[in-house]
Amino acid sequence: MPRPAKPSPVNMRTIAEQAGVHVSTVSRVLRRNSEAGEENLSETARRVREVARRLGYVPDPYASGLRSGQSKVLGVLVPRLADVSLANMYEGIEAAVTALGYHSIVATTRDDPEEQRRRLKLMINRRVDGLIVADASLEGGYVDELTACRLPFVLASRRYSDHLSVSCDDELGGRLVGTHLVDLGHRDIAITGGWPYTSTGRDRIAGMLEAVRERGCDIPEERILLTGVTGPDGRRAAEQLLALESPPTAIFALNDWAAIGVMGALRDHGLTPGKDVAVVGFNDISVSADLPIPLSTVRNPMRTMGEVAGQMIVDHLEGRPVRSVRLQPRLVVRDSSDPRMGETRGDLGESASATTG
Repeated sequence: MPRPAKPSPVNMRTIAEQAGVHVSTVSRVLRRNSEAGEENLSETARRVREVARRLGYVPDPYASGLRSGQSKVLGVLVPRLADVSLANMYEGIEAAVTALGYHSIVATTRDDPEEQRRRLKLMINRRVDGLIVADASLEGGYVDELTACRLPFVLASRRYSDHLSVSCDDELGGRLVGTHLVDLGHRDIAITGGWPYTSTGRDRIAGMLEAVRERGCDIPEERILLTGVTGPDGRRAAEQLLALESPPTAIFALNDWAAIGVMGALRDHGLTPGKDVAVVGFNDISVSADLPIPLSTVRNPMRTMGEVAGQMIVDHLEGRPVRSVRLQPRLVVRDSSDPRMGETRGDLGESASATTG
């Protein structure tokens, strides 16, 4: 039995025919703010709107974009969405731009230079009005290519040079961790997780090193292992650190998944996080508080970051003044670094308000 033919979509010509007006009149009426009060409309405009509502007319954003020169679509480039922190950030972006009348499309690049170029070309071909870029590299070439495209963009999560960005104050986050661990009495401290080509990793390490050096400690290079951001990456790094002649008594992992991997390696060696080796992560993903040994971590306001980035790119596109924003982190102390305090210690550090610069 043949499938019934799909009904033709309602267009302006259909509305014009049923309302008894010219197509240009329909176009002019429907371009006006749909929220305008009926009392301010002419009889013709009210009739056009009524016909459009009755027929279920839905504007074609692509056709509207051709007329206006704007697609009302924004591209978002992220390394991966399997990372719950980046997924939370994208939810914030999507909520913000949708409320402002835009749509977003997201693509993952895996931090691979060739994939970044392919995804950038895809976004340009989709005629996006602007980009939110969450995979900037300190190696520079990628962001420089973005600049050459003359497509408006905002960096999110990671910073690069003086480009417009919204990020966490990662250096302060590292300082909070360093101060916490040294104040607990640790002197043999190690750092793992993250990548050497990201501003997040660089800044978190810089803040950590500054804090411990101010307190008369140092972290030698062999105790800084930037092996990746996943649980298995953290586990491998912890295995290397535990094999040292003098293993660390505290490990700062630059993200929570790596920290969870570190805790797994400690368990395999018969060690208890918090009692035998302190562990602190970064981001405060939802699972961190619910682990058998709750994870101390730096709370990174990723959803807020996405919301701010969404607002920022729209402001930038629409000609409103914008400047870079750094959101404030907060240290949350749990059993993995100090079992005596656990949840009763609460949140330490600065408030979560934003600073600009």
